[in-house]
Amino acid sequence: MPEPIDLLHRGCPRSIGAYLLDTDDGPALFDCGPSTTVEALKAGLAAEGMHLRDVRHLLLSHIHLDHAGAAGALVREHPELQVHVSEIGAPHLVDPSRLERSARRLYGDTFDELWGELAPVPEENIRVAGDDVVGLECFPTPGHASHHVSYLDRDGTLYAGDAAGVRIQPGRYVMPPTPPPEFDLETWERTLDEIERRGPERLALIHFGVADDPQRHLADLRLELYDWAEFVRGGASEEEFVAYGRAELANAGETVSVYDVAMPLWQSYRGLERWAGRQQAG
Repeated sequence: MPEPIDLLHRGCPRSIGAYLLDTDDGPALFDCGPSTTVEALKAGLAAEGMHLRDVRHLLLSHIHLDHAGAAGALVREHPELQVHVSEIGAPHLVDPSRLERSARRLYGDTFDELWGELAPVPEENIRVAGDDVVGLECFPTPGHASHHVSYLDRDGTLYAGDAAGVRIQPGRYVMPPTPPPEFDLETWERTLDEIERRGPERLALIHFGVADDPQRHLADLRLELYDWAEFVRGGASEEEFVAYGRAELANAGETVSVYDVAMPLWQSYRGLERWAGRQQAG
């Protein structure tokens, strides 16, 4: 069973991970975290007897900074690294200026501490992810973000990114990550249908660890998505939503502080609020 490399984001264990896996064309990483965690990534590779230059492929779920922020820095150090990303996400890796402006608006003065450098990926290193990526089935999984894809290995492991939610193992609570600007409930419902249709045996989550009960996990994610969406569409304030989410975590016996790092509730509220506004306008 795959195990994540703990990237120790902000010094917090089990908040962001990356996965080392074997493919038809050698070792690959699934997601890489932000530039602020590159040293932890290298340490995790070293623990497996590997160096960054041993990795041939970087399989990105999407371009959010907690998943892909270090891609340019890694390619600069390892120019042979091939970076696989959705067609929608690819231009934003080559020229990340728009992505950085958007993120700086959201995170303000905390951007550099959280994410560090956002370096461009040379166009020659980019591979637009098709149906097959070095032997893994790749398919679109939007809803969390339009540029999200997931990868299904032959052993039944779905490298899910954020499409299957946030669940800090060994906990059982499944949190929907719904940050702005692209969260869309109906699109995510269709994504969950596509994941369930493929019947994965386990879900490799970046936040955090491998869930070996995918049917229950995905059912819980659906219910929580509906619950959160209705709560915000019903007029809940950000303060009310954050209090509600923290109470859910506490009632489930989860360590709230880890979820504050992995997927801050204020971000999820703002994505839900934006979605609810589109629903009302449309």
